[in-house]
Amino acid sequence: MTHQMQSRIVPANSEWIAEAGQMLRGGALVAFPTETVYGLGADATNGEAVARIFEAKGRPVFNPLIVHVLGLEQALIIGSLSALARRLTEAFWPGPLTLVASRTANTDISPLVSAGLPTVALRAPDHPVARELLAAAHRPLAAPSANRSGHVSATRAEHVAADIGGKAALILDGGSTMHGLESTVLSVIDDAPVLLRPGAITAEAIEDVIGGRLARREEAVGHLTSPGQLASHYAPNARLRLNAYDWQPDEAVLAFGPVAEKRAHAFINLSESGDLIEAAANLFAALRALDASGAASIAATPVPPTGLGEAINDRLRRAAAPRG
Repeated sequence: MTHQMQSRIVPANSEWIAEAGQMLRGGALVAFPTETVYGLGADATNGEAVARIFEAKGRPVFNPLIVHVLGLEQALIIGSLSALARRLTEAFWPGPLTLVASRTANTDISPLVSAGLPTVALRAPDHPVARELLAAAHRPLAAPSANRSGHVSATRAEHVAADIGGKAALILDGGSTMHGLESTVLSVIDDAPVLLRPGAITAEAIEDVIGGRLARREEAVGHLTSPGQLASHYAPNARLRLNAYDWQPDEAVLAFGPVAEKRAHAFINLSESGDLIEAAANLFAALRALDASGAASIAATPVPPTGLGEAINDRLRRAAAPRG
């Protein structure tokens, strides 16, 4: 579209990578090559930057994003990795293997990265540009594939520019990616790893390392896997009442926009100015805080169903769903 701002494609040299690292620390999005596909990166510790990824991709719902790290040392600050998980990192990192682990208690990764789940997906990419960018950013980077949701993954810088327009401050051009196939995703929450998504590393290669058969997702009933499968992943203990224009003094309130604060058990405004990016960044932490307040019911004031509001409403509807 001619009126849409175009992203700036720049050569992936050290000068531009240093510039990109600074932009990421400032909350901007940067697209970069990995050995699988191009990723759309944001500082994983900055909730508003992470919210911009969902906005740029046009994702209708919040799905967990893969957090890119330089290696095991950085990963251990973010996720709890068992001895078996560490063995897998020794075998396949850096490389196209993503490990889904429990988030550590003290991680500063935005809850939006995990879509509110108690888990985090971690990967150490094996591409010189991606690794130099991680070092330049001094941050773990949340980075799904740099394409519109539902579109084919981008394996060249031009694909990224065509798909996400001016949503990225920079696109680092590192040529065509090597695999063109996404990373293999493995849950390592329990000692028995589960294959959540087949990818560039084969199940057989993983089985050689773990010394046994790898369970597949459909066999792992009740296993913490990916979002959207169990509504209760998003459900607070308190009952959630949607599109509330009024509330009782004993209810907790999840507000959005210029809502007058009156007596309530607890009150959190996702964004007083009505900014959907700010609201998305605050959503999961706010739900947890209101639930921890001990109120039996949370009244959520209306959020407009446009842009990121669609994803916020989707999550709120899931959280309000009747539990069997």
